[in-house]
Amino acid sequence: METVVQSSVGIYSKPFHSLARKLIKASSGPITRVTEMDRRRGGISLLTSHSFFPAIRRIRAMHKSITSSPTVSFATPEVGVTNTETREWAMQDFYTLRKDVETVLERVQEIRAAAGLKQLQEDLAALEAAAADRSLWDDRAKAQETLQALTDCKDKLKLLRDFKTQADDAETIIKLTEEMDSIDSVFLQEASGIIKELNKALDRFELTQLLSGPYDKEGAVITITAGAGGTDAQDWADMLLRMYVRWAEKQRYKTKVVEKSVGEEAGIKSATVEIDGRYAYGYLSGEKGTHRIVRQSPFNSKGLRQTSFTGIEVMPLLPEDSTNVEIPEEDLDISFTRAGGKGGQNVNKVETAVRITHIPTGVAVRCTEERSQLANKIKALSRLKAKLLVIAEEQRASEIKQIRGDTVKAEWGQQIRNYVFHPYKLVKDVRTAYETCDITSVMDGELDPFIKAYLKHKYSLAANPSGLT
Repeated sequence: METVVQSSVGIYSKPFHSLARKLIKASSGPITRVTEMDRRRGGISLLTSHSFFPAIRRIRAMHKSITSSPTVSFATPEVGVTNTETREWAMQDFYTLRKDVETVLERVQEIRAAAGLKQLQEDLAALEAAAADRSLWDDRAKAQETLQALTDCKDKLKLLRDFKTQADDAETIIKLTEEMDSIDSVFLQEASGIIKELNKALDRFELTQLLSGPYDKEGAVITITAGAGGTDAQDWADMLLRMYVRWAEKQRYKTKVVEKSVGEEAGIKSATVEIDGRYAYGYLSGEKGTHRIVRQSPFNSKGLRQTSFTGIEVMPLLPEDSTNVEIPEEDLDISFTRAGGKGGQNVNKVETAVRITHIPTGVAVRCTEERSQLANKIKALSRLKAKLLVIAEEQRASEIKQIRGDTVKAEWGQQIRNYVFHPYKLVKDVRTAYETCDITSVMDGELDPFIKAYLKHKYSLAANPSGLT
């Protein structure tokens, strides 16, 4: 076994000790501290490049988190193997990682080229000039649009720069390892962690490029309604509510359950959850429809297989002053009821809950979360307008009065996705044919593969509406 020495950067094998000491010394002081003599003695050809030092500083800064947090496991030989076999295992890990780094570097270059960096920089300069104009706020709506476009352009450029920085960091570690006499697992773990996170970020970036709708960048409002199936359907609605909340948490979105009607025996009759985050509506718009579950019913004493349905409605979370839609008063049916709940000064005493129905289409929304009737009415009207705008876009109608009814029917033959728990485990999307047997992960919020498959399916239909190949 190789002897192990303690240094200021952690535990390293002896052949790496002198190199690590020079790297830390170089990254903690001016570049002139590494002399030509140091480079010849340590064989550090990479240090001749000044662009190498920022990568070393980043690697050094992240070293503490590597040793204290869970790391990526590499192939490890069993106890009793020879040093030669140990080195062979390490070399296999290194060659695999080097191939992954090369693949990611090519992918980053392709994405940066497709994004059009030069055009983005020109757009940024034009938007900054427009934002600095004194007459910007003469038109409030146009000013907000300009500032939002400026923020989007800056975020996209920063993201593309971050992709290149992370890929360069991983490549630097690989080049360092190639120049050393031994392979250090700490550096390999760091490079592997960078590649894993970078691949996730690249997947997410490619997904956002498929979102081009007028409301795709907004947050989302999901309405869950139990359909055919009785108590099982209500329990299924509760399971779907948890699934969407877990997905939003994994995306680091803010969630708020604004309305929830609890079932008599179990589950929920309906619920409305607001998801506030960038592109939330774009990702979740494909979840609209009927979701079907097949399982052994926990509410059936004989344990028979039960099929239940739940309807999902998705609409963008738009600011109240951004929906410039005029709906004639005679087209609205507004009713007031007492809000359900566990009590309070207004709940169950004053009719604060508001339900608004758009008579021509039959589209209805309900709002109960506010304490006053007026506030609930304003919020319900805003949601109705958002819902009608989405339906109008889907049906390509130029005016609200041209749209047709678009109510989700939570019943047999209308499902967009099947969740089978018994006699086998399978989740399959009817529209895209994407399926997985890992139903536990799906119910825990792992919806990204289904979202990605649907967006690609939607994009292909838009590009080829006739369906010809």
